[in-house]
Amino acid sequence: MADTRGVFAISVAAERADMQIQNLRVYERRGLLEPARTSGGTRLYSEADIEILQRIAELLADGLNLAGIGRVLVLEAEVRSLRARLVDQED
Repeated sequence: MADTRGVFAISVAAERADMQIQNLRVYERRGLLEPARTSGGTRLYSEADIEILQRIAELLADGLNLAGIGRVLVLEAEVRSLRARLVDQED
């Protein structure tokens, strides 16, 4: 699992995800990701956020709209959670 500590400014996150800064703001407004914020309100993106942005790009390339991408991200998170519970039950 990727690090969830917010360390990257929006410009760095956009560059690492190969996206425009405006897109990151749109994805946040649409609830697709929620970067950390400093006390002054500056967005700080984590490695996990970068992975989500890359997944969003993959799903956009596959032809999904933002509503569909939101649903896919929720379902993928549920699958990860269920798999983790299964592993815990096996131990």
